[in-house]
Amino acid sequence: MNELRHRLYLALEPTRQGKSGLSVLNRLIIVVIVLSVAFAVLESEPSIHHLAPRLFADLEFGFGLFFLVEYVARLWVAPEIPGYSGGVRGRLRYAMTPAALLDLLAVAPLFITAVTGEAYVLRTLRLVRVLRLAKLGRFTTASRALSAAVHARRYELLVSIAVAGFILLLTSTLMYLVEGHEQPEFFGSIPRSMWWAISTLTTVGYGDAVPATLPGRILGGITAVTGIGLIAMPAGILAAAMSDALQARRRAEQRHEDREAHDAGHPP
Repeated sequence: MNELRHRLYLALEPTRQGKSGLSVLNRLIIVVIVLSVAFAVLESEPSIHHLAPRLFADLEFGFGLFFLVEYVARLWVAPEIPGYSGGVRGRLRYAMTPAALLDLLAVAPLFITAVTGEAYVLRTLRLVRVLRLAKLGRFTTASRALSAAVHARRYELLVSIAVAGFILLLTSTLMYLVEGHEQPEFFGSIPRSMWWAISTLTTVGYGDAVPATLPGRILGGITAVTGIGLIAMPAGILAAAMSDALQARRRAEQRHEDREAHDAGHPP
């Protein structure tokens, strides 16, 4: 049983196979995830759903059953994961990890649909089904690289978030002082002004709240220009971190290939 559990763990965990690429089981899981999300999107269109409502219900049951089997299998192999040994306690610790909770969320529609058929609940479950797409993160190199990049530059990102929060509060306060008496419905308080500041700093500019006075327009222009740099700052930090993470991965893969070539008697 231990040997079977270990082999299943290697088939489920793409980073533990000792070689690049995905196992057949991982490829099957990816296909099922994509299909389940695609059918959830199509089901949201009434004209399509009415063509074969029973088919969509049966497919969702099949997808839910598949993800349930996957979830149980991952709980069973959890002791193979470093840090989660110890039988039941290790499995309980694993069950509280973000990845395991996401797997559980993917299974939830199977049980909730069986309990209730209310329209609002079913509409909410479509969102849960679409969120299954996040399960692809454990199978992709890009998601792991992004996670490593965010962790490596967490201090710089926190600083940029703090700067953004300060500028948001400052511009909202100034616009409240300048425009509050002219347009109290939009700028009559600092929280009301924050909606304008957010849409301007992010360069979205919905146009529902627009400064009417000359000082307000000048402040709005300064805020809009500031927003360009404010958006570019975390984007640049993440881009540099992603580049570093991908280069580190390439170096690790090259070292692995060099070791394999050396072991085979073919020095690089």
